[in-house]
Amino acid sequence: MRIGMVGLGRMGLNMSRRLMRRGHEIVGTSVSTEEIDRLSADGGEGVADLAALVAALPAPRTVWLMVPAGVVDRVLDHLVPRLVAGDRVVDGGNSRFHDTLRRAESLNAKGLGFVDCGTSGGVWGLENGYNLMIGGPTKDFRDLEPVFRDLAPEEGYLHTGPVGSGHYCKMIHNGIEYGVLQAMGEGFELLKSSRFDFDLRAVAGLWNRGSVVRSWLMELAEAAFAEDPGLDGIRGYVEDSGEGRWTVEEAIDLDVPAPTLTLALQARFRSRQEDSFSAKTIAALRNQFGGHAVKKK
Repeated sequence: MRIGMVGLGRMGLNMSRRLMRRGHEIVGTSVSTEEIDRLSADGGEGVADLAALVAALPAPRTVWLMVPAGVVDRVLDHLVPRLVAGDRVVDGGNSRFHDTLRRAESLNAKGLGFVDCGTSGGVWGLENGYNLMIGGPTKDFRDLEPVFRDLAPEEGYLHTGPVGSGHYCKMIHNGIEYGVLQAMGEGFELLKSSRFDFDLRAVAGLWNRGSVVRSWLMELAEAAFAEDPGLDGIRGYVEDSGEGRWTVEEAIDLDVPAPTLTLALQARFRSRQEDSFSAKTIAALRNQFGGHAVKKK
């Protein structure tokens, strides 16, 4: 298939490369001329803007967006007027599912298809394949299935249901990821703080051989500790992509208890504080009521 790829960053460029290796033709554009040049050097057709991208695609067109959630509407505002009835847009980024439902309704009213594709795989996806959670009409899914099949590892893609379900599934996937990462971080901190001189790389490697916590994330932990045994070169500052927040908000909306995911999100917020004001307040109060010592700067 000949596909337009909008966004050629860490995910979009490697997805384009994987598809081109499997015989698909990619026309791509980005805000970065360097990324456009890299696509062209790899055998794709890099173009300067959305107008050139649309002009280079045969009808009915498929345009795949791999851009941050905050700029999807801006891209669609420039893209949609250039499309015609029968064309299709795939949003492969981490969009909030409420926005996906709104965008699909707007595009469908213009005769345009809209598919949401939750995408997991990160920098390893080029070689290992991308895990795809796909929402949209069955016809759109079937039309695009050769692309999904070539992007994913064996049995690594699923038609999750109607539009919105793909991004919803990816949101929950990322919420679970927050909890798993937090548990691993706390466990390894306990090992490091204990009276025993554990080799953390060796422990991660051990746990990946037959234990109930074996996983790809544990493999990555083994690799990280091999590179930097004490993680001395890394700050404990952890960002969030937004999907953890959305998962917690959805749990509140549905009255579903999700304490682990909620606390994992809060722990990320704490990681960004150089010196927590709440902790300073608690220290001051303990000093006031109990005479407990405080540490001065």
